[in-house]
Amino acid sequence: MIRAAAVRGLLALFAGLGQAAALAPEPNWALQVGSAALFWALLPDRRPPAAALLGLLFGTAWLAGSVWWLFISMHVYGGLPAPLAVLAVALLSMALSLYLALAAAAFVRWRGDGRGVLAPALLAAGLWTLAELARGVLFTGFPWGAAGYAHVDGPLSALAPWVGVYGMGLVAALAAALVGLAVAALRRRAWRPALAGGLAAAVLLAAAPLARQDFTTAAGRLPVTLLQTQVPQDEKFRADRLPDVLAWLAEALQSAPDGLVVAPETAVPLLPVDVPPGWWAAVLTAFTPPGRAALVGLPLGDEVGGYTNSVAGLVGGQAPYRYDKHHLVPFGEFIPRGFRWFTELMNIPLGDFDRGGLAQPTFDALGQRLAPNICYEDLFGEELAAGFAADPARAPTVLVNLSNIGWFGDTVAIDQHLQISRLRTLELQRPMLRATNTGATAVIDHQGRVQALLPTTARGALRAEVEGREGLTPFARWAGRFGLWPLAALALALVGLGAAGSRRGAGGVAAGAPP
Repeated sequence: MIRAAAVRGLLALFAGLGQAAALAPEPNWALQVGSAALFWALLPDRRPPAAALLGLLFGTAWLAGSVWWLFISMHVYGGLPAPLAVLAVALLSMALSLYLALAAAAFVRWRGDGRGVLAPALLAAGLWTLAELARGVLFTGFPWGAAGYAHVDGPLSALAPWVGVYGMGLVAALAAALVGLAVAALRRRAWRPALAGGLAAAVLLAAAPLARQDFTTAAGRLPVTLLQTQVPQDEKFRADRLPDVLAWLAEALQSAPDGLVVAPETAVPLLPVDVPPGWWAAVLTAFTPPGRAALVGLPLGDEVGGYTNSVAGLVGGQAPYRYDKHHLVPFGEFIPRGFRWFTELMNIPLGDFDRGGLAQPTFDALGQRLAPNICYEDLFGEELAAGFAADPARAPTVLVNLSNIGWFGDTVAIDQHLQISRLRTLELQRPMLRATNTGATAVIDHQGRVQALLPTTARGALRAEVEGREGLTPFARWAGRFGLWPLAALALALVGLGAAGSRRGAGGVAAGAPP
């Protein structure tokens, strides 16, 4: 018994690592479904505590395998001793996995004696989705590594403009549960439910591409120059490096061809009053002629009014536009209550920023309505969608992400963030411009395709052209108005249907032989 439990635990860890590997550097939807199917196949029949432990092991391996690069920010740049940094990543991953552990325990508890596959699969998909939603929303949310990102190039990508990344994850969880429960049925020699589960999963994945539809129309083309500043994080605030950084940035902004120029998050690492005399005046002058505009990341504010992580829009020789980051990063841009002791262990110049509003106005320039978002914010598609539903006639035509993930080195975090941005373009059917410090600086079209890309960790300018888009996807309409509540309600309904069907013992497709 102990040996069998140990084997299950090791397999759960292996399956969790498979979830992480499915997300990046290249998304692999088949691996995501397969590793999730292994997880469901491993769950015991009637032992909620054992199921919760497997869920915790699976989720911890999944999350640690996805965000291990947090170690770099804490140890390499923060000076936290390596054992403590490893422990911090492990504890964070375990804490975020508690949602999935509860989902696994509830599945075993509510599954009942049914030996079919459909009702338990509905129950599993609903619980999985509730766990993902909880991780992505509660306590400001940490949705990095959500299962749906593995499907940005797969058949379920057709569902993105309808149901978003979590809805894609729900359908993937349903397919995985059908396969996993079919495997469990095979172990019991229950041939009919095993065959039914496998066929149902195949039909589900094969039918998904039929939902593909373009909800938007072209809204003109825009030449763009995206700057990649390549400032190592440990040099970003050094006084002896600032003159070189600011000189290169000013030259790149001034010499860029006509069109939109975008510099990344905190490309100017100083408040405007602290930059060298004449620096801002020279930059603003470069954007006096018509046909030129820029978006530049920098901190704004003062000691009295507070500080924000912001974007300034430059056009007509002025800086008339300001966007303030709304969704701040815990520990990076604000310190959660009760955790100041942890941040004091590290030597990192952490921000204590104020929060900008949701659905801020667009930057209207060069015939486009440009909607900036800063770094971590493009993980929250429902918050970006709020800018579409507020006034559909004034919805953004182009999304612009300004990022700095130099904190995490040249790691898979860069690839993961690119896949996240690609998913946002599918949900909202808008192109995304990405201007970053170390990568990935890219132009992504409204169908999630990377049109142009700079090599990572290299200073340079990416020149390309982007096509703006008009029109609203179903996801933009419902998520922009109601957030993720409709999807949570659907997941709860699936849990109710699945639990009721399982209690009846029929299992929904076919009854199997007793274990």
